[in-house]
Amino acid sequence: MPDPAAAQLARLLELIPALATGENHDLDELARRLGTDRATLLADIQALSQRYDDPGGFVEAVQIYLEAGNQISLTTAHFARPMRLTLGELAALELGLALLAVERAPDERPVIERARDRLREVIRKLPPDWAPDRLRYAELGGPAELRHLESLRRARRLTRRVRIAYRKPGAMEAENRVVCPYAVAFASGRWYLIAHCGASDGVRIFRLDRIGSVEQLDEGFTVPEEFDPRTYVAEGRAFYAEQPAPLRVRYSPRIARWIAEREGKEPDPDGSLTLDHPLADPDWAVRHVLQYGPDAEVLAPEEIREAVRRRLEEIRSAV
Repeated sequence: MPDPAAAQLARLLELIPALATGENHDLDELARRLGTDRATLLADIQALSQRYDDPGGFVEAVQIYLEAGNQISLTTAHFARPMRLTLGELAALELGLALLAVERAPDERPVIERARDRLREVIRKLPPDWAPDRLRYAELGGPAELRHLESLRRARRLTRRVRIAYRKPGAMEAENRVVCPYAVAFASGRWYLIAHCGASDGVRIFRLDRIGSVEQLDEGFTVPEEFDPRTYVAEGRAFYAEQPAPLRVRYSPRIARWIAEREGKEPDPDGSLTLDHPLADPDWAVRHVLQYGPDAEVLAPEEIREAVRRRLEEIRSAV
């Protein structure tokens, strides 16, 4: 049975830096340090040498020397200079560490989190033309959410309907829904299920961290030919409305700079910021505005201004 690629990669990641000193090393000693045998080690070295192109960011080939007396040495400039990682590669590294942190034991997570913090700091310091806000780092959910992710992916591959227990925003209890899982997408640091919902007879977006359970059913479904998941995830955000209406909000100078940095916009001359948000859920719009208190004002549409006023009246009456 061939060695899994992941296990071989792990050995190579330990082997190459150990050999990149330019000195001779004993093959049997290397095999012992890597927890493998001589034959596997030689197979790894052969796999490393049988290459036909250099990876992005590298400038010279790896030179491997197998010498008499069971000796091996390696010469390379790969570890003598920083690799030129792209923004996508940095974001992929951060995402991988996020997933690793969920799977590892609690006592191992602090080291992983420190590495994630360093990656976040690098991403924040990138030049503006790298557009870092379009690739935001990840915050994956707990083990239950990851199990739901795998279950939904499996149902999507098998084209089987699923019954999910879903808790809507603001709801205290979850409700059961039978949905056809069209796609699973990642946006704004969260996983989403894009599915046709039988209850509402339309395509809806469900946040995985609000799904309490997933049950695969025997009934199948067909994904419409016109379905395109990119319709529901645009510019790193999960959103869809058949007739999207803009929510126009003015943010005061006290918080405008922070909002502008997050959205990649420039504040207005007076220090404030006016933004148009896609609007599909009026309840979301009210919650979004109220979280900023007096520093956010709805300019349009009028029905959202009225909804905010009613919510404030309810809060005042409750007090």
